[in-house]
Amino acid sequence: MSTTSFTLHATDGRARTGVIQTPRGEIRTPAFMPVGTAATVKAMMPDQVRSTGADILLGNTYHLMLRPTAERIARLGGLHSFMNWDRPILTDSGGFQVMSLAELRKLTEDGVTFRSHIDGSKHMLSPERSMEIQKLLGSDIVMAFDECPALPADRDRLDTSMRLSMRWAARSREAFGDRPGHMLFGIQQGGLEPDLRAESAKALTDIGFDGYAVGGLAVGEGQEAMFACLDHAPQNLPVDKPRYLMGVGKPDDIVGAVKRGIDMMDCVLPTRSGRTGQAFTRHGVVNLKNIRHADDPRPLDEDCSCPACRNYSRAYLHHVYRSREMISGMLLSWHNLQYFQDIMDEMRHAIAEGRFEAWEAAFHAGRADGDIPRL
Repeated sequence: MSTTSFTLHATDGRARTGVIQTPRGEIRTPAFMPVGTAATVKAMMPDQVRSTGADILLGNTYHLMLRPTAERIARLGGLHSFMNWDRPILTDSGGFQVMSLAELRKLTEDGVTFRSHIDGSKHMLSPERSMEIQKLLGSDIVMAFDECPALPADRDRLDTSMRLSMRWAARSREAFGDRPGHMLFGIQQGGLEPDLRAESAKALTDIGFDGYAVGGLAVGEGQEAMFACLDHAPQNLPVDKPRYLMGVGKPDDIVGAVKRGIDMMDCVLPTRSGRTGQAFTRHGVVNLKNIRHADDPRPLDEDCSCPACRNYSRAYLHHVYRSREMISGMLLSWHNLQYFQDIMDEMRHAIAEGRFEAWEAAFHAGRADGDIPRL
């Protein structure tokens, strides 16, 4: 019997809630995955990340293969031990970062040859090498190797890229082999073209994966276009497998994606914004850089349970940000991750109780009101 599974517990419209079971623990869906690019969620300790409600983290194949290398991590006991995170980890395939970060890259049927953005050293990523790296890392959910073109792109470019990604998906499946306790996800491509998305989904389903990602979005197309694509793209994928929208996003992006049938998401936004003085709250975005917070004794968000809100004033958070103290990024990253996980928890309950539409309306209304008004 398989040691991994996905159980759908309830639906409300197209929104879904369930559980992905893995040997390292369950992942409650909808799930938001904090990004641990280089084997760390920036400015956070692993137990702090877990305390926010995160069931799973994302690690980055491209960055880890370059530094400290997957082989070194494997010798040191694998990524879970290396970064002191005993819960599930999903690793991306490296394809997106190669296309966006690497220098002097050359794309062929075999894979991508590129030079490191760190030191210019030459490397090769292929479906087989990506599977090898992710196996060395020991990730619980492995992503197939694909190509992700930036949008907008013309149809011929999208068509060619999608077909290449489907050939790479078949090679990824072959190279992954039989690994009980680990899952392999295929990645749907096709840009904003409904027929290419449908063709990609059929190709992936024919190959057979443990889960399916909607790739190639959040790459410059804008929210309206992304939602229009999500109105149809997830519906092409198997109902009984988890659906993962890669690289998304802002809170309203996440809610809109869940509304359209997405189960998993990831984004660097909570921690990146935290390090730049920006906080997400149920009343909208708060910019702690602004001088108006200098004498404000109120908490950042009076309904939040994180240490930044429980123990410190806006005046303090403004002060430590303006003073460039490390605690600023630590507290605001913790808050943002807590807020994102609170959204996921609230959505899971709302879907299970058949009140997602009402919850969504309240979510948007609260943010439209703006920052917490003064008493």
